[in-house]
Amino acid sequence: MPYAASLSTIADTHRAVRSVCEEVRSRLGGAVPDVSFLFVTQDHARQFEELGELTCESTGTRHLIGCTGETIVGGGEEVEEGSAVSLWSAILPGAELEPFHVEFERTPDGLISSGIPSPDDSFSPATAVFLLGDPYSCAPQTVIERLADDYPGVPLLGGMASCAREPGENVLYLDRQRFQHGGVGIVVRGGPQIHTIVSQGCRPIGTHLVATKAERNILLEIGGRPALERLKEIYADLNDRDQELVQRGLHVGIAMDEYREKFDRGDFLIANVIGIDHRVGAIGLANLIRTGQTVQFHVRDHETADEDLRLMLNRQREQQAAAPQAALLFSCNGRGTRLFPDPHHDASAIQSACGPLPLAGLFAQGELGPVGGKNYIHGFTASVALFE
Repeated sequence: MPYAASLSTIADTHRAVRSVCEEVRSRLGGAVPDVSFLFVTQDHARQFEELGELTCESTGTRHLIGCTGETIVGGGEEVEEGSAVSLWSAILPGAELEPFHVEFERTPDGLISSGIPSPDDSFSPATAVFLLGDPYSCAPQTVIERLADDYPGVPLLGGMASCAREPGENVLYLDRQRFQHGGVGIVVRGGPQIHTIVSQGCRPIGTHLVATKAERNILLEIGGRPALERLKEIYADLNDRDQELVQRGLHVGIAMDEYREKFDRGDFLIANVIGIDHRVGAIGLANLIRTGQTVQFHVRDHETADEDLRLMLNRQREQQAAAPQAALLFSCNGRGTRLFPDPHHDASAIQSACGPLPLAGLFAQGELGPVGGKNYIHGFTASVALFE
């Protein structure tokens, strides 16, 4: 097999690393992986400095990328409590891999990033970029904007490390190096095809309308009336269940193509509502919004999130000529048993629709993935990379 993954919940760090490395080596038939992803919990903090070196030595992997996480994914499991080490390795024939460490600096002209590889015509075209960052010191939007210029249309996948309570506690791994700031990533050029799924887990309420007045991330008017007035109008027509969901958490879907007559799942970028100004009837969003875009209010619950992920997985599976051979999952740390009644939801859904296959990942403090052909940083999302 060209892909392999292993999960260990052994508390002893050296035994856990040895266990996952031995299993991955065995499943690869002793072949040297081109790239490996490593995800570990805070329980292994005392040995954080050694983990990257140990993994590289044990597997011989040519490139390693990884980070710490609050919840670690391996196989069909999501380890939300206790110790966990998850290792995923791949042999990617024909792929060219370029690892990088990105750092950020504030200048009079704004925040700039350094370290991201520039496009090179001597290489194959990029097929995907993976990024794992420290949420205290990584500015993913800056990376997204840079990649939009240098690698237009190339999906960016990954997420922010999630186990730290304060700056300096997260750890990022890149080959044999360890970092506690910025982000680590890898540009993939050529090789097996990588498909992406970004399940935002929401469903629309009311009808879609045009944002007739907006400033940056403030939605002022919808259909010529104050945004809050429109929301109250829609709210009054909802059933009791949907009214409760609006009170628990409201979202606004921003259409990726406002010229469409009908909209379906995946046609909206879901923006969290972060505030309401009752004086002027404005709604603050976690994303930028501009006048003229089509919007629709959305709600989220575990049933909708389950339906959305399974529908998107099955749709992707039907569209692919060949079944996926492996997957990486970057889910929100607000999912898991914080959202679903049963554990291991996202990992189990992927295995059910596409598996059994080698799977690894983490619950992130912000997930990266494309919607409508553009990359975004998300919340409450399951971002999946499927490898042919």
